[in-house]
Formats: sequence, structure tokens, C-alpha cells
Amino acid sequence: MQSTKSSGSSAIGELSRRSGVNIETIRYYERVGLLPAPPRSGGGRRIYGPPESRALSFIRRARELGFTLDEIRTLLALSAEDRRRSCAAVRDVAARHLDDIRAKISDLRAMERVLAKTVARCDAGEAAGCPVIETLSRERPAI
Repeated sequence: MQSTKSSGSSAIGELSRRSGVNIETIRYYERVGLLPAPPRSGGGRRIYGPPESRALSFIRRARELGFTLDEIRTLLALSAEDRRRSCAAVRDVAARHLDDIRAKISDLRAMERVLAKTVARCDAGEAAGCPVIETLSRERPAI
């Protein structure tokens, strides 16, 4: 059996353990084209090296920051281009994502206010029934 330690390469299980990314998630990223298909051993096992490990780390961190798979695909493609030309395009993707995050924060703050008022009504016993259930049962007003 060929050792993968000496070449800096590893099997999918080791990559999963080192990266904290589930094996099935790694396979999914390969299927959807985020991770390039790794070379295979003579026995057909996937062999992951430093480039695949770096790409997986990039994907994982981008997911932690809330980037969508399509945004990550775009960023990965841009990272393969000339850095001077792609920097403006990367900035555009990041700026759009920042706008999305700010909109979500605004929505969360609004939800926090509504929920805080509802919980306070519950604590104060101001309404018959359960104000939390009543609030959650109402249709959301159109914005």
C-alpha cells in the first residue's frame, strides 16, 4: 500500500479529519465543481494534496462567512486569474455579500424588537392566551 504521508497527500478520511469537513460534503463539493477531482491511486482511491486542502479550507471559511456556493465558485475562479485583474471582481462579489449581510442584520434587529415586545407582554400578563403564539401565528405584514 502506498503511503500518502511522505508526499503530503492524504485520503479523504484524513482530509476530512484535518479540515473538519464531512466526507460527504467533500464529495458533494467535488460533484458540484467547487473542488477539482483529485488524482486517484492505483487502487482508485482519491488522493488529496496541498492544493485540494487549500481549496477546501477556502471553501469552508467562505461558507462560515455566509457566502453561497455560487459566490464561492466565482471567487475560486477569480482567484485562479491574474490577481490584479480579478481584485475588482472579487471586491464586487464581497460588496454584494456585505449588502446582503447588512440587510439580514437589519431584519434580525427588527425581529428582535418584535420578539422582545412579545416576550415582555407574556411576562407582564397583559394579554389573554399566549402572546408569543399569537405573534407567530399572524401573517407577516408586507414590506
